[in-house]
Amino acid sequence: MNKGIITTKRSRILTYRLFFEQLLIAAPLLSSLIIVSPAHAHRGAVDEIDACNIRVGVDSVHFTAYTPELSGSKGYCNAIPEVGQTHLVFDYGGKALRTIDVEFEITKEPEGTRIFHQEPQKVKTGSFSGIVDFSQYGAGNYLAHITIVDNDKQLDSHIPFSVGLEDPDSFNFKPLLFVFGLSAFVVLAFMYVSKDNDKPSDTPEA
Repeated sequence: MNKGIITTKRSRILTYRLFFEQLLIAAPLLSSLIIVSPAHAHRGAVDEIDACNIRVGVDSVHFTAYTPELSGSKGYCNAIPEVGQTHLVFDYGGKALRTIDVEFEITKEPEGTRIFHQEPQKVKTGSFSGIVDFSQYGAGNYLAHITIVDNDKQLDSHIPFSVGLEDPDSFNFKPLLFVFGLSAFVVLAFMYVSKDNDKPSDTPEA
């Protein structure tokens, strides 16, 4: 067999092996990113990655829902797991909104039916709370509206959330299964390439 062909084949196999080794190393890292990412979405160390935070004008508002009779002091945001009496809390991120009239509203979607409404008012404490008994309206998707009211001008911002549709604490195994499958594929491919590389050549070198 031509030495140039042998060298090219070995170089290609080494390239494949290096690629599979790097992919095998990256698989656990990918797994950790997939599993950890949802947790950061609720903690929200930075506004841009906090799904419970919403920009309202020049300020921000953090939305938290509590179901004390069902889950004690545990707070929720985009997914309230059980249907019942719920305390909705809106915390201002700064002081800009405290001197402005702000209106709060909850609507059931996709109908847009209003189920809770608070007339525009100044919330000087920077924290507004309201109570909604979702057992009267049922499980489904909802919108929390925060509207700045300035004379005839209104600026509406909203946060979508669900009630009784999903459990935010349930572990999603699909990303983990994907990573395990990818890892298994990498291992098998690596073993195949290694086996192919170890095969003796049938044609003697010239």
